[in-house]
Amino acid sequence: MESIWMKTYDRKKNPALDGDVDTEAAVIGGGMAGILTAWRLQKAGIRAVVLEADQIGGGQTKNTTAKINSQHGLFCHEFIEKKGVETAEKYLQANQHAVEEYKRIIREEDIDCDLMEADAYVYSSDGERLRQEADAAQRLGMNASFESQIEIPVACSGAVRFPDQAHFHPLKFIGALADHLTVYEDTPVTVVDGNHIKTPCGTVRADKIVFATHFPFINFPGMYFARMHQERSCVAALEGAGAINGMYIGDREDSLSFRQFDKYILLGGQAYRTGENRDGGRYERLKAAGETIYPGSHVAACWSAQDCITADDIPFIGRYASDRPDWFVATGFKKWGMSSAMVAAILLTDMICGKENPYADIFAPSRFSAGELPQIVKDSGKAVKGLTKRFFHLPDETLSALERGHGAVVETPQGKTGVYKSDEGAIFQVDIVCPHLGCELTWNPDERSWDCPCHGSRFDYEGNLLDGPAQEGIQLPFR
Repeated sequence: MESIWMKTYDRKKNPALDGDVDTEAAVIGGGMAGILTAWRLQKAGIRAVVLEADQIGGGQTKNTTAKINSQHGLFCHEFIEKKGVETAEKYLQANQHAVEEYKRIIREEDIDCDLMEADAYVYSSDGERLRQEADAAQRLGMNASFESQIEIPVACSGAVRFPDQAHFHPLKFIGALADHLTVYEDTPVTVVDGNHIKTPCGTVRADKIVFATHFPFINFPGMYFARMHQERSCVAALEGAGAINGMYIGDREDSLSFRQFDKYILLGGQAYRTGENRDGGRYERLKAAGETIYPGSHVAACWSAQDCITADDIPFIGRYASDRPDWFVATGFKKWGMSSAMVAAILLTDMICGKENPYADIFAPSRFSAGELPQIVKDSGKAVKGLTKRFFHLPDETLSALERGHGAVVETPQGKTGVYKSDEGAIFQVDIVCPHLGCELTWNPDERSWDCPCHGSRFDYEGNLLDGPAQEGIQLPFR
């Protein structure tokens, strides 16, 4: 299930770390946020290295829809009500500055990454809400407008338009930046102790350490696992669907998103909390929607993205914890990874260089407000349910009754395990306990993976790690 970015880009891997290294800054994670941060640090005169477990862009960056925009849903009015005009204004300014920074870097560095400027739209069936949002965005300084007509074929009362946004090819972009950086691929980080980063390939000692791993894998301090949850959504690249000029998202959880790339329309939707896709069929429903909206089109690629979401919908960007002054973190980007990655790179570079940044307090991981409590309580309840499930949950079925092409929690001679029976009848057994914090995993039939409903770690049917915060696989010793 390769994304269209993987299908249209090929890059030779950098070598792994070989021995010990001493540096001013080390960035853990070679996705958009990590590469941008290392690149900006280097531009600021800070010697930096990037440590990537697999290959750059091989995590969530390869699965993004790569929209560079400051329009994060219908958020302006809500942010003003919940956080006040000043915070809402700074949040919007930070993200709009990020949009302009992408354009500047691509222009000045002459990067060929299919950059296209495009207006962004959020459509809705609630016309009053749209007008309210457009007014709120204008109040915050954005040249936004309410549009009663849009070009995509969906039923709605119009949309809020943000002009002069953009989209691009994310792997081409970070590949171009990485060519000027010291990047060690195939170098998973196993332990971070003070200023020392340990990997199977050697140790890195760094004055400053940036965790840009999508979801922080160190639980204490910080406790980010208790302050975020993860969600997945599907994307289909439709060929033969024609062309559209803007980028479109809906205001509901079941809405579809649209944007153009080359000859494809990227159709997104079918969002769900990671670990809660027991019935499956999401790709089929997305493909059916594509066929209905664009008759005669066909799917050239289909994949899923995963997003970390904080309780107040604002990323955590800043110091990892008060007792780790040399550690920094960037996570919780929700569905706005591109602009948030640039915000993180700018903000963290300023912090490491000792420069004040006007947006630091908004994104500070140390922040907390009473308004976050309901979501934190909800997420904690999900975690408790997942932790206790493995003690009280009876296996779904027996090994002999499991159909081919299906997975389930099964009682075996080795105890309760996760079992997948391939289309050919081969049996793959894994430990059903997530190695992160011990939650019971669930079977995801669409992606043939084992997913954690507590904190979003994922594993393939052979037990190999796909997504963190877990740092190891779930292979059974008797296999």
